Amino acid sequence: MELITGKHISRRMALKGVGATVALPFLDAMLPAGRLWASTKSLTDVKRFVAIEMVHGAAGCNEWGASQFMWSPEKVGRGFDLSPSSLSPLEPWRDYLTIISNTDVENAEAKAPKEIGGDHFRSSATFLTQAHAKQTEGSDVFVGTSMDQHYAQRFGQDTPIPSMQLCIENVDQAGGCAYGYACVYTDTISWASPTEPLPMIRDPRAAFDQLFGAGGTSEDRARRRRTDRSILDWIMGEVAGLKRALGATDQRRLDQYLDNIREIERRIERIEAYNTSGETREIPEAPPGVPDDFAEHVRLMFDLQALAFQSDLTRVFSFKLGRDGSGRVYPGSGVDAGFHPASHHGGREERVRDYEKINRYHVSMMPYLLEKLASIEEPDGNLLDKSMILYGSPMGDSNLHNHKRCPLFVVGKAGGELEGNMHIKAPDGTPMANVMLSLMHKLGLEDMESFGDSTGDFSFSAVAQD
Repeated sequence: MELITGKHISRRMALKGVGATVALPFLDAMLPAGRLWASTKSLTDVKRFVAIEMVHGAAGCNEWGASQFMWSPEKVGRGFDLSPSSLSPLEPWRDYLTIISNTDVENAEAKAPKEIGGDHFRSSATFLTQAHAKQTEGSDVFVGTSMDQHYAQRFGQDTPIPSMQLCIENVDQAGGCAYGYACVYTDTISWASPTEPLPMIRDPRAAFDQLFGAGGTSEDRARRRRTDRSILDWIMGEVAGLKRALGATDQRRLDQYLDNIREIERRIERIEAYNTSGETREIPEAPPGVPDDFAEHVRLMFDLQALAFQSDLTRVFSFKLGRDGSGRVYPGSGVDAGFHPASHHGGREERVRDYEKINRYHVSMMPYLLEKLASIEEPDGNLLDKSMILYGSPMGDSNLHNHKRCPLFVVGKAGGELEGNMHIKAPDGTPMANVMLSLMHKLGLEDMESFGDSTGDFSFSAVAQD
């Protein structure tokens, strides 16, 4: 027991200052004195869930790309080879990796002649809801409650923030976009109900303030930033008082956590300083806190997610990495074509290979988050052991705008519910909704009988896959 006084502190204790509220990571001092670990396991025995959408399908979902195993490995079961695949950056994490191939998102397809051509403008709304979006440019939107919100509504209500929604690209939720669809369908992946889209945060500064400035007003936070002082400066008195009551291990754990907060804060400040310096920006319409560099932006958002999970501020994130129709260029991929033009590769082998490089680049962002979560230890395992991270797309072959054999994988052990090191190929015609329904069962929503257009449970067993 690390707490010198023999008392314990609450898991919900926070350090507060002007416009600042800093929740604590799990500390040994949060374990009640004299209680057996088994009787207090519920303090840390909680699952975290991240849903990540990348639009435009994958090169490996094209007929030729599939023959080259550009997304799904050739072998099912455990002995799969990732080297030809866009998933090759995940090789060091294969023990945490579950690949689910050959599932369809039928509800993203056109259901009526007037919906033909609108795939880009309804797909994102379908991804986590597995429901068909009502075609409207008005406020009478209707699709379904998303997977992340089912979990947040059940297990996120006892955290300060039930869920957070993040994105990388610009979103504009006002009015219509194209083909008769409201922009909110393409700009939102999280739906609290069929009629309630949840806004997404693009600016790391806004996400940081929501996590660590929730205890004050917007005026408090603005005043704090004008002083050019760290958020931690406002709570140092409380930090010192708390540390006097902690043992050596907890003191080191707290110092490391606060150092991580300060480092993220410095990075955001450097980005804001550069973006307001008068230098020419690559993304001039973006807020000052948004980096022009895609990888830097994604890493910042991943850092914030890891800190939020560590402090149990929230257990649920949705993260939209791209926007349908985006022409963004990713220099780090080695391809100079814009995202949307590259996705329309015409089935030409050279262009399919270029698009695969972009897919691989996007997946290469993931190990940064995995390393962060794996490095955060709690008494009964690290955060990656307790997390379920879903990554996929509601589109298959982007050149055809179809929604067959869509890309999907999961990383993390979900508290022992997933074995990892597994490629499962679904029978032809399997709805992706079946996979999501069974994943929600593994997250603790065992009483859910259906989801979207699901037709039943999905087996994650290794039987018949090896």
